Amino acid sequence: MLTRNDCAALDAKDELAPLRAQFDLPEGVIYLDGNSLGVRPKKALERARAVLEDEWGTDLIRSWNKAGWFEMPLRLGDKLAPLVGAGPGEIAVTDTTSLNLFKVLAAALHIQADKPATADRKSIVTERANFPTDVYMAQGLTEWLGRGYRLRLVDAPEDLHAAIDSDTAVVMLTHVNYRTGYMHDMRAVTAHAHEQGALAIWDLAHSAGAVPVNLNRNGADFAVGCTYKYLNGGPGAPAFAWVAPRHQAAFRHPLSGWWSHATPFTMQPEFLPADGIRRALCGTQPILSLALVECGLDVFGQTDVAAIRKKSLALTDLFIALVEQRCARHPLSLATPREHAVRGSQVSFAHPHGYAVMQALIARGVIGDYREPEIMRFGFTPLYTRFVDVWDAVEILAEILDGQQYDVGAKRDAVT
Repeated sequence: MLTRNDCAALDAKDELAPLRAQFDLPEGVIYLDGNSLGVRPKKALERARAVLEDEWGTDLIRSWNKAGWFEMPLRLGDKLAPLVGAGPGEIAVTDTTSLNLFKVLAAALHIQADKPATADRKSIVTERANFPTDVYMAQGLTEWLGRGYRLRLVDAPEDLHAAIDSDTAVVMLTHVNYRTGYMHDMRAVTAHAHEQGALAIWDLAHSAGAVPVNLNRNGADFAVGCTYKYLNGGPGAPAFAWVAPRHQAAFRHPLSGWWSHATPFTMQPEFLPADGIRRALCGTQPILSLALVECGLDVFGQTDVAAIRKKSLALTDLFIALVEQRCARHPLSLATPREHAVRGSQVSFAHPHGYAVMQALIARGVIGDYREPEIMRFGFTPLYTRFVDVWDAVEILAEILDGQQYDVGAKRDAVT
């Protein structure tokens, strides 16, 4: 039987433990929602003040050049690149995940339509359980394009292989499922897509900074992701877009704003696309938000993804074991895979009154979140989550369940 002392011993020898001090964690809170919004790095406040007071307040418009505002989306992209197996000049930190997905999906369809061998392909394959915005953006684009483009929704990961066929133009998947934490085999799925003549787009929203990703080695074509979850960029922080080097010359999308122009300050009336990943940009960038993204990325520069993944698996293994040890008599159902190879950095349990139980946990200082249907999500961010946090969270969960200390009629908040 595991004890809290066992967990404390794990913390004592944790090589990532010192990094926790670089985050502003509220007293009395066990934060298990880093898969939805990461904790604020302590340096973010100092950085925000510098941008507001010095760069904007004193240098004003000169900061586009003097402080490097203009190049920030690509500079940050290069800093993020090692976390997802990309190289310099391959990532732009910009816009939102939804907008970036629209761009790369439009570009992929355009590339396929320009090749005689794939010009007649009209099918986009994704999962019905994919994050809704991904599905919505694909639905919107296919409806806008018309001309027979359609979205094919697959009901289970094991059905993907058969669904990706000679009619498939693009496979669009989220690497780690937002609800269950199931992780696809990127290399295998991408290889199968390529064998069928399709292109592969990966959403890394629940992967970047949490699990090993190697976009280039796995042969991916495009990827998008956000920076406000495991990367701790701040609420609504800009997302990122990755375009494989082999596709950058052909990369085109309908949102051809002036920041993706080859010479934006010549103010030409005709659009001439820039070279390389700058084509993924659109309009003027949100500089304050971009600047804060770097604070989170700087912490990652002090470790590596292998160490993060090792601790992530240890934390999630511990959480599963403790919940099953302490809460066995309650109607909890594990929705997350036990196998390491297909598990992200979260654990999801279903409960008939999942929303009410999660609200009771939050009231006791254990913050996770809820997703329909009945799913309580717990995200584990190895940079600042401790093993004793896992123990204490499960103890509080057990107390709530044992005493039925939750309100089944709890009113739903706008954000769950």
